[in-house]
Amino acid sequence: MRIIDTHLHLIYPDRLTYPWLSGAPAIDKPWPAQTYWAEAKPLGIEQALHMEVDVTESDIEKETGFVLGLSGIVGAIAACRPEHADFPAQLDRLLAIGGTRIKGLRRILHEIDDSVSQPQLFADNLRLLAEHNLTFDLCLRADQLHLGVALAQKLPEVTFILDHCGNPDINGIGLDPWRRDLQSIAALSNVHGKVSGIVNHCDPDWTTETLRPYVEHVIDSFGWDRVVFGSDYPVVTKTGTLTRWVEALSEIVSDETAENQQKLFAINAERIYRLT
Repeated sequence: MRIIDTHLHLIYPDRLTYPWLSGAPAIDKPWPAQTYWAEAKPLGIEQALHMEVDVTESDIEKETGFVLGLSGIVGAIAACRPEHADFPAQLDRLLAIGGTRIKGLRRILHEIDDSVSQPQLFADNLRLLAEHNLTFDLCLRADQLHLGVALAQKLPEVTFILDHCGNPDINGIGLDPWRRDLQSIAALSNVHGKVSGIVNHCDPDWTTETLRPYVEHVIDSFGWDRVVFGSDYPVVTKTGTLTRWVEALSEIVSDETAENQQKLFAINAERIYRLT
């Protein structure tokens, strides 16, 4: 199975500053490209998109330029600050750094106040992405999915990707009300679903069957043409491994046609993130 990873984090503390890592001791260390590829290539992962790692704001452009020079990285989803009035200038600087290798942008919303994404300025700035054929990854908690719905409804011309299956609280309240709210955002045709980032919501003894109802609901809600695979490496290592996650997901979709499996693992990513 040919695989494109749409959600790879690489961490270089000697070059960039990651304020949040002090609160994540399990992964607070270097995670370089060579370590990732040593495990990824035997799994069939051929290419990867680097997902911004919430570096300190002054390092955003530095991170973008650096990761685009790393082996196997076919594009970057860069950090940004759409809540700021100078966002258009930031966008221009990022595009000057990466050109067409900038595939999208992301502003992490799950750890900041909901009010950040609600002003009209935020939406007006994101509207600029459509002019450059760029996507926007939505990183939201399960209880914030309404924020993604509101943005996607305001901006039908922008392509959104919902990260981490909408972050269901697997260890807590379980499937509901996430299941209902996921269907609401999936009903919007300009939103796609990223099958990623759910392992870290489980205890370390999770099994394939722990994940199955969540993965299947995401695929059922978005359909096979609107889902992509992401490793969420190295966050995935907090309660598992990259290998264990890929093998579990492969098992969950093993009864599907080869065409549908390939859509999930590579073909949709090529189209949505413009890799071909």
